[in-house]
Amino acid sequence: MRQILLAALVALPFGTGAIADPLDTSKRPRVRPAVGVVATAQQFTRVSADLSRPLLSITRSLRPKVRPGGLTTVAAIVPMDDEYAAERAGYAGWITGFRSRAMAQGITARTLDAAFSEAQFLPDVIKRDRSQSEFTLTVGDYIGRTVSDARIGKGREQAVAQAATLARIEERFGVEQRYVAAIWGMESNFGSHRGSTHLVSALSTLAYEGRRGDFFEGELISALKILQNGDVSAHDMTGSWAGAMGHTQFMPGSYLAYAVDFTGDGKRDIWSDDPTDALASTAAYLAKFGWIAGMPWGAEVTLPAGFDFSTAADRRMPSDWARLGVRGIDGRAVPDHGSARLLLPMGADGPAFLVFKNFDVIKRYNNSDSYALAVSHLGDRIAGGGNFRTSWPADARALKSDERKELQQLLTVKGFETGGVDGRIGPNTVTAIRAYQRSVGLAADGHASVKVLASLRR
Repeated sequence: MRQILLAALVALPFGTGAIADPLDTSKRPRVRPAVGVVATAQQFTRVSADLSRPLLSITRSLRPKVRPGGLTTVAAIVPMDDEYAAERAGYAGWITGFRSRAMAQGITARTLDAAFSEAQFLPDVIKRDRSQSEFTLTVGDYIGRTVSDARIGKGREQAVAQAATLARIEERFGVEQRYVAAIWGMESNFGSHRGSTHLVSALSTLAYEGRRGDFFEGELISALKILQNGDVSAHDMTGSWAGAMGHTQFMPGSYLAYAVDFTGDGKRDIWSDDPTDALASTAAYLAKFGWIAGMPWGAEVTLPAGFDFSTAADRRMPSDWARLGVRGIDGRAVPDHGSARLLLPMGADGPAFLVFKNFDVIKRYNNSDSYALAVSHLGDRIAGGGNFRTSWPADARALKSDERKELQQLLTVKGFETGGVDGRIGPNTVTAIRAYQRSVGLAADGHASVKVLASLRR
């Protein structure tokens, strides 16, 4: 979950909505204060003289294997001339300072000792954080990959296998089974990709040298509170390299706030092979943010010729939209389930949707129109629904970061203010695009497309 993060980590330039932007470049210096020399082997094995046993060991491993994805989650003997020697020394010193900050927030020495007994600096986590690829999939490509035939098939199988559990969860929280299952499918492919990176190692590495140190230190404190509560052991607290955990990829802070013990065994266990607590926790999260039972996420619609795209962001009842010529894909007016806005993921050339409040509740899990659309569509397909009726533009592609910045620069030069040049297509840029499109006779959908950029370049 990318409020729950993960997102928090990937930018997908889909229409006017996108998966959370990449983390800002670290403002921490490469060489930490008081870490100007390479530590000795003794310093590696004892980060503080007042500890009864080392928090960081480089000579022994309780996890002697390489995790999927290539992250080694335990330390072997590290040669002092390795390129990360200074970083490891700095990390060891950072743990000493962190220990006092954690204890000030109620974390016990016993919890810290247990949590860091297997912890280590993970260079590959830093590499992944610094070199995340820029995704330039269109929404259509993204939906095609995430709502694949294989995932739909597996989702239907799991919906049958977990039918009794999902039914009880729906009865308790009011969140329809298919959407809980869809989030499960999106986040971990129905439990098959939960992540196996040692969480304390990953979070402490990112807190020390990551691009959002304060954020990850806060998540590390939350992880320690989970350990202190006894929901899971430090050895079994595993997840993604960026800190998301379990079947439905909760960040530790969100886990503390929203996870539930649905099995009644005294633990909120989202890590085990049994997905019950994870699925219930996801439903509890959605319910907390205002899920309305029985309300659809949205509906695919058609637009009339000459439609005024400047009204797309308005919230109206579907009957009001119908008076403007917006109708369901079947030609009938969409029922008045509640107020709705118009979603145009690829502008005037692609599918159009009226989306209700539950769509925005899904976005609380990952603040992206594309993600919410994929979850919604996957849920409907799991329940037996069909594909979207309108085709995605076959020759479209998403703008790259440099192209989005160029678009903003050109708009500004031509007198259409975007509010800055940062490569992010926010409300100001959308308004500027619409104004430019009207000025040159293009459909004023506000979509940052290759067509608009080409027109600006002329």
